Formats: sequence, structure tokens, C-alpha cells
Amino acid sequence: MQLIRGTSSLRESHRGCVVTIGTFDGIHVGHQALIRRAAQRARELGRGAMLLTFEPTPREYLAPDAAPARLTTLRERCRVLARLASAGARLDAMCVLRFDEKLRKLSGGEFATLLARDLRASEVVVGHDFRFGHGAAGSAQALREAGPGLGFQVEVIDPIVLGGERVSSSGVREALASGNFARARGWLGRPYSMLGRVVAGERLGRRLGFPTANIRPGRKRMALGGVFAVRVQGAGLDGRPGVASLGTRPTVNGVEPLLEAHVFDFEGDLYGRELEVEFVAKLRDEQRFGSLDALVEQMHRDAGNARRALE
Repeated sequence: MQLIRGTSSLRESHRGCVVTIGTFDGIHVGHQALIRRAAQRARELGRGAMLLTFEPTPREYLAPDAAPARLTTLRERCRVLARLASAGARLDAMCVLRFDEKLRKLSGGEFATLLARDLRASEVVVGHDFRFGHGAAGSAQALREAGPGLGFQVEVIDPIVLGGERVSSSGVREALASGNFARARGWLGRPYSMLGRVVAGERLGRRLGFPTANIRPGRKRMALGGVFAVRVQGAGLDGRPGVASLGTRPTVNGVEPLLEAHVFDFEGDLYGRELEVEFVAKLRDEQRFGSLDALVEQMHRDAGNARRALE
């Protein structure tokens, strides 16, 4: 899958695709239904399949202090899409439009024209709740009605319902915030995880007997926080068990959020390596301890609890 940043980077080979559009935060099973349908229609028509998305998300741009927590970074979405491709839902390209003042001001008609003029979309696949144009004035039905006049057909996909509830990114956030990882996994179709490269830290964990792989979360707001039982992928770890904390480390007066993963029974060097940390169970909330000795005692308890949760 090719990553295309902006319509100015489109080549002739990218045009004429079957296009699915949205924020796709989390790429939950509802999003996956859109992607699979776009890929299916592309195969039937002998066309390419493209996902059109936005960075930052519209809500992050319009209300940065009130935007919902990010489930996935752009890099994490690329990783999930690669796995979907291996399962038969292959996209040829992901086009990322920068959501800025120019894009915000596009009317619904102007955005639809962008699909026809710049992408020359052959078909468009969207969810039932898709909105577009200035003030989100355009609806999925409006796009379906306008499409034929612009040279493309529009298919609107019904929501995916599990357990009597409509699958949504907000529902995944709620599940993660409450520690309901089984529900989050069901709605995502995979364990919830974070991806990133290991960066150098202060080596405090090593001095305390718990060396950690430190990863910057890569998002302003996170859907979860605390201490977790985890499995770690990448760098040959193949799902090794561990314990991780995600937060600002109040005991050592931390400020920036950090994901610190301690991999059980591992002594290798992970600096600079890309790891994926899968969250399995929440053990407790983040808290401030009165001393490093008290913190170490709790870390031993956390490690024991994580090992039991991962058995």
C-alpha cells in the first residue's frame, strides 16, 4: 500500500480508484467493513482501492482541547491496514489530506468535486454516518445523490452491530477507559496496542531492577492510562509477556506521557527498535508514591499480578 500525502502527490496510476473515506481512528470492525467492501468492488471493477483520510483529524483541528483521545497514530493505522491486506482486504493506496483551514472551508459540493476532479473516483464507499463539507453539512445520502452527476457511484454501508450496540470509535474509547479489554478487542477485531520506537530514558527502571523499553505514545491524548499486563511484539520478542505503565510517572515528577514496558525474563538491547505493545489487562491506575522504595515494592506486586493475568 502506497502512502500519499495530499492530492498534489497523486499520480495518474492513483486516479480512478474505488475510494472509502473517513477518519478511521482505531480501524474497528465497522471501518474494516468499509475497507473490505471497497477492496471487493475494486477487484470486481479491475480498479485500485484507496482509503482517503485526514491528518490531523477534523475534530483535533476544530477543537484541539476537546477532541477525543486518539486510538491510533497514522503509523499504527498503516500497520493495521497491512494486516488487513494479508487477510484479503487489500488497499492499493492511502491518501492523507492535511485538514487545515482550506479544507475546512470547502463546501459539501466542493469536497464532492475534489473526489471527482482530483481523485477521479470510480466509486465511493462510506459509512451511514459519514459527514463532509463545511460544518459537516453534507451527509452520506447527499453524497450518494450527487455522485452520479460527478461521475461516480456511492455505496453507503450500514453500521456493524455487536451485542446489540453499534460499533464505534467512541465505544472503543469507553471500553479502554474502563479496562474492558475483551469488549475493545471484540470491537477492534484485534488486541488494542501501541506502536513506536524505543527511546533512551533515564535508566531509572534498570537501576530499580525493572529495565523498561520506553516508547513515546505519539498522541496528545490517550484513551487509557495506568499499569497493565502486556504482550510485546517486534525485535524478535514474538508476544513476550510483560508489565507496562502508561502515563506521566508522577513519582519522579514526569511531565510528558510515556509508555514504559518491562519484558519479563529479557536482557537484550531494544534501543531504536520498533515494538508493538498489546494491552491485555489493566492492573491499576497510575499513582504517586512517597518514595522509590515504595514504588519498587509496588512494581514487584504489579509484575506478579501481570504474570498471573497472562497465564
